[in-house]
Amino acid sequence: MPSKRDRELAHAKYLRQQERRALRRVRKRFLGVAAIALALVTVPLWLYYQSTQTENVSAQPGQTPSAGPTAPIPGCELPGAVRANNIIYGAAATDLPTASAFTLETNCGVIEFDADTKAPTTVGTMAWLANEGFFNNTACSRLTTQGIFVLQCGDPAGDGKGGPGFKFADENLPLPGSDGSYIYPRGTVAMANSGPDTNGSQFFLVYQDSPLPPNYSIWGSITSGLDVLENIATAGVSNGTSDGAPTQVIVINQASTTP
Repeated sequence: MPSKRDRELAHAKYLRQQERRALRRVRKRFLGVAAIALALVTVPLWLYYQSTQTENVSAQPGQTPSAGPTAPIPGCELPGAVRANNIIYGAAATDLPTASAFTLETNCGVIEFDADTKAPTTVGTMAWLANEGFFNNTACSRLTTQGIFVLQCGDPAGDGKGGPGFKFADENLPLPGSDGSYIYPRGTVAMANSGPDTNGSQFFLVYQDSPLPPNYSIWGSITSGLDVLENIATAGVSNGTSDGAPTQVIVINQASTTP
């Protein structure tokens, strides 16, 4: 029969065994919870990484713009390839050409407008850029469908930040109304800018009367193609708001002038 001492030693051993078993059970539970937590963190991060790899693709040489419907809206064709790189000039030509009219051949139709004789420097600069092929194969980067109604073009970068590498002064600014604004009439062609005397190559085409500050040089009036602009506007903005890249991609295939 075991002595009292033997019984005490046996009981102590039993308790140590139970403690070790309990620790093993706790460790297994902890590792299981940690594995689940790690999966909950890493799987969403992986999915996010995968989504960014597809959503952040930008147009490269030989590719068409990424925004736009899978099929063109009625009246439009699939856009051609856009050029990926800016063409930079140190300055405009010193001997600017004259132009009485401009023609924009786009994948959604032809837009024509007369030049405004009250803006000779603007018209001459834009005619020189057009004759140099600067506007060919460029996408119109911005459409607005509420408050003001314009399509903005002339940006070779395609993101609203491109230009020819030089700036020139404002010209033929309208007189403001009593509230400090001006209604740019339907059919107006005016320069976009980032402040006074910062004209470059970007311009906007007004397809409905639009109240704006009188800060944008007027240099043309649309004679044909307002229906093209209105058709593009019906497709809306690609981000679902009223201001952004047009859902229907519109590319200027070729810009030309009439002397």
